[in-house]
Amino acid sequence: MMVLRVSRSSVSAILATGVLLTASACGTTYQLPDSSGAYTDQARAMFAEARSAPKPAPLSTSAAQARFDRVAPRIRVAGQRACQELTATRAGFNCNVDIAIDPEMKQPNAYFTYQQRQPVIRISMPLIKETASDDEVAFVLAHEYGHLIGRHIEKQQQQVVAGALLAGAIAGVATAAAGNYDGGAVELGLGAGAAVGSIAYSKAYELESDTLGTRISSAAGYDPVEGAKFFARAEPARGAGGGYSFWGTHPADEKRVATVLATKAEIDAQQGLRPAQ
Repeated sequence: MMVLRVSRSSVSAILATGVLLTASACGTTYQLPDSSGAYTDQARAMFAEARSAPKPAPLSTSAAQARFDRVAPRIRVAGQRACQELTATRAGFNCNVDIAIDPEMKQPNAYFTYQQRQPVIRISMPLIKETASDDEVAFVLAHEYGHLIGRHIEKQQQQVVAGALLAGAIAGVATAAAGNYDGGAVELGLGAGAAVGSIAYSKAYELESDTLGTRISSAAGYDPVEGAKFFARAEPARGAGGGYSFWGTHPADEKRVATVLATKAEIDAQQGLRPAQ
C-alpha cells in the first residue's frame, strides 16, 4: 500500500483533487425525466394502492419457469438492441447479456454483474414466483439491463477509488497538522472513504436503471407501469433466510414510480434519451 505524506499547505490541493475525482466518477449517463407535478401525484396513488393490495398467490415452479421462458428472450432482444444503439460510439462494448435463473439464490431477488467480463443478469425462482404478471418479470429484467447500459458497476468502482483517495488524504492532513503523522489513520480513512464512495450515487443509478428499464420493457411489448408495481409492494427487506430480498437491495418509493410514469410519457411522445449534462 502506498501512503501519501501531506503537508498543511497541500490541503486545498487535496480537496480540489478529490472533488475532481468524485465529479468524474459520479452522475448518470442520461438525463432523468422530470417526474414532478402530475407524475408525483399519480405515483403517490399507485404506490399506496400497491402497498394496500393483497399479496398475489405464489406461482408454482413450473408456472414460474414458463413465465421466465416467455419473458427473458423478449427482454434479451429489446435490451441488446437498445444497448447497441446507445453504446454505438463505445468501441468493444459488450451488449450480449446472459440472462438466466440463479438456482443458488434462495431469496426473491435479481442482480446484474460481470462474470469473467461477461455481463450477466440473474433472477431467482422465489422472485418469479412472487410476480403477479409477465410485465413485472419483464420490468425487473429490463431494470437490471439498465445497469449495464448506464455503466453503473464501472462508475461505482471509480467512486470507490475517488472516495478512498480523498478520505485517506484528509486523514493524513489531519494527523500531520497535529504534528503526528499517522499511517494507520490514513488506512482507516481509505477504508471509510471507499465505503462511502461505493454508495454515494446508488439512488441516482437505480432511477437511471428504472428509466432505461422502462424503455426496454416497453420496446419488448410489456407495460412498464404495471411492471413497476412490483417495486412498490410492502415486502420485507430480508427474506426468511435472513438474506436481502429484492426490496432490500432495490428500496421502493414514490420517486421510482413517478420516474417510470414520466419515462412512459416520453416514450409515448416519441422523445428519446438525452445525455446527462
